[in-house]
Amino acid sequence: MFLLASADGFGQGRAVSLAMSPFEDEFRAFALAEARAPLPRDAVLFYGSSSIRMWTTLAQDFAGLPVVNRAFGGSTLRECVAEMERLVFPVEPRAIVLYAGDNDLDQGARPEAVRACLEEFVCRVDDRLGLVPIVFISVKPSPARVANLANIRRTNALIRESIAAWPQARFLDLFPLMLQPGGKPSRELFTEDGLHLSAAGYRLWTAQVRACLAAPGLFP
Repeated sequence: MFLLASADGFGQGRAVSLAMSPFEDEFRAFALAEARAPLPRDAVLFYGSSSIRMWTTLAQDFAGLPVVNRAFGGSTLRECVAEMERLVFPVEPRAIVLYAGDNDLDQGARPEAVRACLEEFVCRVDDRLGLVPIVFISVKPSPARVANLANIRRTNALIRESIAAWPQARFLDLFPLMLQPGGKPSRELFTEDGLHLSAAGYRLWTAQVRACLAAPGLFP
C-alpha cells in the first residue's frame, strides 16, 4: 500500500512529511492512483528518474506483465534510495527495473558515488525483499549531456563491475546501442530537449528490457 504523510509522520510512525519533499505532487498522484485501483500483485516495478516517469506507454509495451511505475522526475539515484520505504517496499515487486544516476552526474556527483548509491539500493532490496531480480539500465548518452560522456562511461563501467557480484542483478548496457557509428548520441532516440527519450528511444528500451526480463536465470 502507498502511504501518505500525516501530521504525526507517515507509515507506522515514521516522522517523514511529504510537505518536506520537492516531489510532493508526484507522491500524492501515486497515492490517488492507488486509491482508485489497488496495486497489482507480483508486478514488475519500474523505478528511477524522468526517463522512467515519462514512459507513458509502459503498460502497453509490457502487455501481459503487471507493471507499476513509481519513478519521479528529476530525481537522483540518491533520492531514489531515500524514497525506497514509501515507493519500493510497499509494492512487493517480483522484479525491479531501475534507471537513475543521470541527474546525479549532472549535479556533480562522481561516478564512484553513483556506484555506492546503487550498491546501497541493491543491499536494501536484499534485506527487505530477498533476492528480487533487479535490472539496472545503463546511464544513457544524451545529446544534452554529451560533455559528461566520460563520467557516464566510467559510471557504467563501475556499476557493471558491482552488479556482477549479485546473482539476482543484471546490468542492461544500452549505452552503445544509443550511439551513432561515430560515437555521438543518436539524435532520433531523443526528444527536442536532447535529454528525454523519443518514441524511438522507448521502442529500443522496450525491446531490450523485455528480452532481459525473459532471459534464463534472472528469476530463481
